[in-house]
Amino acid sequence: MGRTSETPHKPTAEGRSAPRSDTTEDAGEPVRTHGNGRQRSATAGTDVQRERILQAATQLFAAQGYAQTTLAQVAQSLQVTKPFIYYYFRDKQEIFEVLSWRPTVDCFTALDFADEDPRPAAQKVVEGLRRLIRATVMHYPAAFFPYREPQVYRPEYNAAMKKLAHHFYDKLTPLLEQGRRDGHLDFNETRLTALAACSLPGFLYSWYRPGGRLGPEQIVDELTVLATRVIGLRTGAG
Repeated sequence: MGRTSETPHKPTAEGRSAPRSDTTEDAGEPVRTHGNGRQRSATAGTDVQRERILQAATQLFAAQGYAQTTLAQVAQSLQVTKPFIYYYFRDKQEIFEVLSWRPTVDCFTALDFADEDPRPAAQKVVEGLRRLIRATVMHYPAAFFPYREPQVYRPEYNAAMKKLAHHFYDKLTPLLEQGRRDGHLDFNETRLTALAACSLPGFLYSWYRPGGRLGPEQIVDELTVLATRVIGLRTGAG
């Protein structure tokens, strides 16, 4: 799922959007604000070290929460010192926001199809919902951080996240209405239907854990079927 020019980037501490970075744009990751830590430029080596820190922090945040997790614990889990972490990240909050931004982008760019995509609107809606659900599952547990601890984020971050959500729904609602006009979808209230369909992956945070009876792709398939029922997909239209 690529970005579009409409897609906002990770906000900086000053509330401005960070400049584009060729090292992360193609990967769909949040654009980095080099200089938050002591790091001034990205290399393959620094990317690897950043990922090590992010992976270790993910596990600690998931296991014990934001407040109970310290940078000292992250450093200990990696067998490094805290200054090593400060080279790449300004503070704990920045790590948490970077981890949260990745699934946010993947989820809310799920409907960023090419302008020349010839598929009917209903097919695009179904594919977008599947992408949204898959991104939520595949980004476990970081995708659930905003649901578990919404109080952590800066106002600038919340504003950027809200803007990205509007980007998604501004694409979803006209597709739903076009699908209804085409006779492929059957629903009444457009906005309510959109919110209801997208709430299915949102509630994953309260019950989903890897290693259950159903594998990740089976979960995606089952929830996609349920989402198509919410939008009133007619037989053969998806």
